[in-house]
Amino acid sequence: MDIFTKCYEFTEADEIKAAGYYFWFREIESAQDTEVIVGGRRLIMAGSNNYLGLTTHPKVKEAAIKAIEKYGSGCAGSRFLNGNLDILENFEGKLADFFHKDAAVVFATGYQTNLGAISTLVGRNDEVFLDKYDHASIIDGCRFSFGKAKKFKHNDVNDLDRMLSSSSGKGGKLIVVDGVFSMEGDITPLPEIIAAARKHGARIMVDDAHGIGVLGAGGRGTAEHFQAEDDVDVIMGTYSKSLAAIGGFIVSSKEAVNYIRHHARPLIFSAALPPALVAAASAALDVIQDEPERRERLWHNTRKMLKGFKELGFDTGTSNTPIIPIIIGDRLKTLQMCGLLQEHGIFVNATISPAVPPGRELLRTSYMATHTEEQLDRILDAFKRAGRQLGVI
Repeated sequence: MDIFTKCYEFTEADEIKAAGYYFWFREIESAQDTEVIVGGRRLIMAGSNNYLGLTTHPKVKEAAIKAIEKYGSGCAGSRFLNGNLDILENFEGKLADFFHKDAAVVFATGYQTNLGAISTLVGRNDEVFLDKYDHASIIDGCRFSFGKAKKFKHNDVNDLDRMLSSSSGKGGKLIVVDGVFSMEGDITPLPEIIAAARKHGARIMVDDAHGIGVLGAGGRGTAEHFQAEDDVDVIMGTYSKSLAAIGGFIVSSKEAVNYIRHHARPLIFSAALPPALVAAASAALDVIQDEPERRERLWHNTRKMLKGFKELGFDTGTSNTPIIPIIIGDRLKTLQMCGLLQEHGIFVNATISPAVPPGRELLRTSYMATHTEEQLDRILDAFKRAGRQLGVI
């Protein structure tokens, strides 16, 4: 059998394209901002993770340009060998200070961060406990480890407690949860998870990709939001959301970080982040601290959109963050509505199985601090027209 047979037999994407409902890999011809150009048309972006609007911030762009002028375009090797520039080491120190942890280690992507950290920390005979809705990179990190993964019901601490109680006890235990869940925007019940971890002697890791810059008085994420920073053992974050670049990091104790630095295969066997991206993320971290009004504006916009969607009659699930799902519950209607919204000048993300369970199909919308009142009103108006046309509301 030809190993490419599966490739030739894969026709679903072409069938969806032929039906006019293909809304993935859309080519964006402009900066990731509140408005983008797609196919020559200007659309209001209501599907970006650029929560604080920092991808176009002058200080962030200037820092990236200066880094290229000083260091060039890349590191030309792994950090383990020749690619460990001083700008990387300095940024790790800044991250550790910001999150009030001992140390930090930077990876080239967020996906690699979870893959490397989890597979390194979870060894043979260890057990890792995951929320059923955890990000794919967390699940793959567990697959890459030699430990045993167990999934508990979404945000159900009683189910987690039951699983921890039935643990074999032969090895260590790690609980890994998203701080803010990326599809439906709900927040993990961290205080209850901490209590369960203490009861059973487990460690806690929080993937806070969507919480950093958004939650907490200082923008430090879910742990700060719950005033539980000292109770979380490992915090994982990415730069592709509020930090306006790409990459990922772990902050934890100096011993845990040192172990990950010397054992995580995705770190050791990947080239280091380009200097421009490190400088951009570092500058974005400065802006998060220097301009708290951006976070205030983000939450103003979030409250407006949550209220607006609910008043129109849309199902937004249990979201209480800038990620606001519009739950349709039907594959075809989700795709049709995404198309209507694009016709009305709005860019949103159609999310269907396997990204969400069947029957939970939704439009993933998300908002920025830099959205104007007029743009938000236009988004609500477009949803109103499209929702009524399809009988969703």
